[in-house]
Amino acid sequence: MKKQILTALATATLLATLAPAAMAQNVAIVNGKAIPTSRVEALTEQVKRSGRPVTPEMQTQIKDQVIAAEIFMQEAQVRGLDATEEFKAQMELVRQSVLIRELFNDFQKKNPVTDEETKAEYDKFAAANAGKEYKARHILVETEDEAKAIIAKLKKGGKFDEIAKKSSKDPGSGAKGGDLDWANPGAYVKEFGDALKALSKGKMTETPVKTQFGYHIIRLDDTREAQLPKFEDVKAQIAQQLQQQKVAKFQTELRSKAKVE
Repeated sequence: MKKQILTALATATLLATLAPAAMAQNVAIVNGKAIPTSRVEALTEQVKRSGRPVTPEMQTQIKDQVIAAEIFMQEAQVRGLDATEEFKAQMELVRQSVLIRELFNDFQKKNPVTDEETKAEYDKFAAANAGKEYKARHILVETEDEAKAIIAKLKKGGKFDEIAKKSSKDPGSGAKGGDLDWANPGAYVKEFGDALKALSKGKMTETPVKTQFGYHIIRLDDTREAQLPKFEDVKAQIAQQLQQQKVAKFQTELRSKAKVE
């Protein structure tokens, strides 16, 4: 009898020792089913990837969300919803989505954008945008006759910004009196850019400028040396764009190699 009591006490002691360790591996136990901490860790990692900080309050919310998800999932299983064809089809789509995401995450880890690539892209941008920037206004109309009529009005003292607001077909600049802000001539279609570079400060085109968009009356308000952003200010943005380009190229290569019948 004494031996049985000692055995029972030893068992109880062992269980008491193991319980905290087991709970450390689980977030909670819902209706007898353990929820592993790996679920919380996975959801936490998703939050981190989104750029949001994981505060203690957020960690509590994540834990509550994982527990709630287990409760709802168990109820769905009780109702047999996990055995329907619709559920199986949806699960296959989710499986594909997660696997594809992991594929591209793995590719990005193994093919990171280097500082050299980022700097080279910035230098290319700087070379293309160096030189003068032009601050201009324009009025866009559909026909040459309309453009000529507007030029005549302007020569008689008509105000450029007022006519632009009333007559320009360019919704972006028209509402601002034709203002196009500062830009390199290369940012425009060739006909427009060439006409802009030929103007002197304060002058407008004497004849309508025809482009694929219609007919333009252009006025040059000012010029300055190009104001380029510093490399460090745009480094992260350039790196992100280059990474997207690498992923897009990877996708194209995979498609080209695949045998689709």
